[in-house]
Amino acid sequence: MTPLVDVIFLLLLFFMLTSTFSKFAEVELSAASAGGASTGAPPIFLQLYPDRLTVNGQAQPLDALVLEPLEGQSLLVALQTDVTAQRLTDLLVALRAFPDLDVAVLGSS
Repeated sequence: MTPLVDVIFLLLLFFMLTSTFSKFAEVELSAASAGGASTGAPPIFLQLYPDRLTVNGQAQPLDALVLEPLEGQSLLVALQTDVTAQRLTDLLVALRAFPDLDVAVLGSS
């Protein structure tokens, strides 16, 4: 019985030391709806690259993203080649600061 307790203790210790205790964030996704209401303003066009991003053709840092959206204005995110899922998730988390912005993610080019 004693060796079994030792083995269980070692397994417990191993799994506790090798597991990660990081906090995972959630990103809410919703299905696209056809015929949404338009504000008449042109959409904001954001291109996401693996190392940078541009908003309407002007480079901006991800950690200090500045947008001036109108209420209900749409944002088109174009993914460039080799953009990782983590990079897209970081962008979507940064876009949470703009609650009235409708975000649409386009495929990679």
